Amino acid sequence: MKRIDTVAPGTASPEVEEIFQDIKKVFGMIPNLFKTYAHHPPLLQANWHKVKRVMMEGALSRKTKEAIALLVSKDNGCKYCVTAHSGALKAIGVNEEEIGHIETDLDQADFTDKERALIRFARKANRDANGLSDEEFLAVRETGAGEAEIIEALGVMEIFTAFNKFLDALDVELG
Repeated sequence: MKRIDTVAPGTASPEVEEIFQDIKKVFGMIPNLFKTYAHHPPLLQANWHKVKRVMMEGALSRKTKEAIALLVSKDNGCKYCVTAHSGALKAIGVNEEEIGHIETDLDQADFTDKERALIRFARKANRDANGLSDEEFLAVRETGAGEAEIIEALGVMEIFTAFNKFLDALDVELG
């Protein structure tokens, strides 16, 4: 049973249509995540703005951010986001073999030590935020990660933890 209909482009308010056009410019399509958020335009606008600012800007590479999104989503069991971010990694040139390494053996994936540490740190924060130790913070910093990079990695984790819950609660289909 479909829990919530998506808002089809061309049927929404002018405010939503403008956001849809911006999303389409970036992704070449409008993911169902955003078509679902369109039922509440302020939430659509806030989340789209956050995605653009966190995923498309900042010091961390898009590949690092997509890896965090993929692994957080995998840990949270969100099939929509696992599929979407595997696809996003492919779209930026990461092949199937490396995506497999990201998912199963991060040490074999093409990341710097700092990137690996930030990915692992964000993943641990998702799984057990209260269990992060001072030693784990120190270990990330010892790879050269600055405070802004730590916050950026956790920001990616934060976005996708929320998206995972939203998508799973509504059983939104990939599209």
